[in-house]
Amino acid sequence: MQQIVNQPDSQLLLQLVTMKMPFGRYKNTILCDLPVSYLEWFQRKGFPDGKLGVLLQTIYEIKLNGLEGLLKPLRK
Repeated sequence: MQQIVNQPDSQLLLQLVTMKMPFGRYKNTILCDLPVSYLEWFQRKGFPDGKLGVLLQTIYEIKLNGLEGLLKPLRK
């Protein structure tokens, strides 16, 4: 999995529970609340470049492996 250089994992996880999807059908949905079917679509079509792509790929892997519990303590 790609990771943004010099960005700690905790910061990445925090962004998953605070950042909203900037476009598309689920615009303004917090990334960790995106449905798996939407993330699977990105997996097939290709994740966007940059930070958003890394975040979407990360939440996809978290959901795919049933690790959403990692994010619960970070949610407000």
